[in-house]
Amino acid sequence: MTVERMGFFTDTSVCIGCKACEVACKEWNAVPADGLDLLGQSFDNTGQLDANSWRHVAFIEQPAPDDSGDMRWLMMSDVCKHCTHAACLDVCPTGSLMRTEFDTVIVQADICNGCGYCVTACPYGVIDRREDDGRAWKCTLCYDRIGDGLRPACATACPTESIQYGPLDELRERAQARLEQLDLPEARLYGHDPDDGVGGQGAFFLLLDEPEVYGLPPAPVATTRNLPGMWKRAGFAALTMAAAAAVAFLGRRP
Repeated sequence: MTVERMGFFTDTSVCIGCKACEVACKEWNAVPADGLDLLGQSFDNTGQLDANSWRHVAFIEQPAPDDSGDMRWLMMSDVCKHCTHAACLDVCPTGSLMRTEFDTVIVQADICNGCGYCVTACPYGVIDRREDDGRAWKCTLCYDRIGDGLRPACATACPTESIQYGPLDELRERAQARLEQLDLPEARLYGHDPDDGVGGQGAFFLLLDEPEVYGLPPAPVATTRNLPGMWKRAGFAALTMAAAAAVAFLGRRP
């Protein structure tokens, strides 16, 4: 039986910054508290995605684009992108990172050795290691819930349906329709294109400004996308050196 690829579509135009997604994620997945760290910049008390924050609600205050002199809030619930070409998965030496039948990427904490290769490989800076045990942690897209036909905890808790869960192809169609409905020059879809540097994200966004405003890379690229070519060139170079050594050795024989 073929299982559809599942994912997230986050419509930031209706996010109210309530942080229900953060709380639901922590409660369901037993994610440790990361403290009430008031950053002094906004209502954001987590700052970024890390081992103890699998959902992060960003708050951005900026001048309104209509030149009225008013201010506006941009809010976005960020999460692991569950990339099509997942660099974290490519570099994991133990098989701790795996792709599920829903085409999502999860960490199997019981076989993670804490090497940290995935942390440096992720183009979004999503994965992080916990200080107490050194193992890597990130969003699982509530693998245990969706396997039982339930929605992820964050999408279930979101009161405005800013976070939407479902088959990825359906979400892409829904996102395109929403973009056309908004008809705002600054609005754009981020991570929905299968031809981008990570082969398309399993969790993508409708943004109301440039990706950099939300702390997202404008043109993410899977850090391992050139690995096949690199191994091929390395193998060719090794064969060339071996052949040269054999010729040199044979050439000395009487």
